[in-house]
Amino acid sequence: MSILKIARMGHPVLLRRADPVTGPSNPEIRRLIADMAETMADAGGIGLAAPQVHAPLRLFVWRVPAGGVAALLNPELEPLGEAEESAWEGCLSIPGLRGLVSRPARIRYRGLDAEGTPVTGEAEGMVARVMQHEADHLDGVLYPMRMRDLSQLGFTEELARAAEGNAR
Repeated sequence: MSILKIARMGHPVLLRRADPVTGPSNPEIRRLIADMAETMADAGGIGLAAPQVHAPLRLFVWRVPAGGVAALLNPELEPLGEAEESAWEGCLSIPGLRGLVSRPARIRYRGLDAEGTPVTGEAEGMVARVMQHEADHLDGVLYPMRMRDLSQLGFTEELARAAEGNAR
């Protein structure tokens, strides 16, 4: 396995729609998934989409609550209900920044797992947020594009200082 280079905001690979994964059992796809999981862990992330590592394919990995890493290939996500939640998001492709983003609170997802087996399920809370954030990368969308109020975008350190009441 290897640590892959993470594309940063401004790189064209992050702004295009990714291509479907064909042949999910292909050894190159399996290696990419393993390398993405290692890269995500090394960078301290909780999710990573293939375009973020310069692979314009419709797949992402994320850390699951029970431990370990899951992959979703050719994902389709749909909101369940009207409820939305706002929370602070960061991104390995936008290091050092955080933004307040509103997203559907619950989703249904479909796609293929790392073995190429069809999967479907529902997610809520942080898992739903991470899955939506990563799926956005597959459509060339970065979280600041989802923000309703850019005054809620800032450097992580400054936001932490402000939250502690020590803004300088």
